[in-house]
Amino acid sequence: MNVEYINPFLSSLVNVLSTMANTKIVPGQPRIKKDEVAHGDVSGLIGMVGPTMKGSFSVSFDESLALEIMFRMLGERPTSINADVTDMVGEITNMVTGGAKRILGEKGYEFTMATPIIVSGKSHTITHKCEGPTILMPFNSDFGKVHIEVSFDK
Repeated sequence: MNVEYINPFLSSLVNVLSTMANTKIVPGQPRIKKDEVAHGDVSGLIGMVGPTMKGSFSVSFDESLALEIMFRMLGERPTSINADVTDMVGEITNMVTGGAKRILGEKGYEFTMATPIIVSGKSHTITHKCEGPTILMPFNSDFGKVHIEVSFDK
């Protein structure tokens, strides 16, 4: 997998959470993901298709971090993941993918984005419909973890 495809998603997530939710996240150690179980309690998944690439991106938040971001972005603090929180995760998924699309477009890579799918619950699964490996990148914050997964066809 081309590492040029991965870094725009990492920098876009850091940027979105910093600017939209005043939340700092610190990257951990990336690795290849071997199964489909999400590393969070609520996830957004979005597909991407272009003339030279096909892939998908997901972002999974611990419940504690998702609720804190909800408070910081909208001034509301729900007690658990609800429809408003899943809507927010969908918007974050769109913003991160849109930021990565802009960066990749500047390098000559073009793609269109599907509508994000949101999944929540303990041990939910995320299925990337790509033939290439799935890169899992963890981030830590003061309020919990967020993990992103990026997968592109070889």
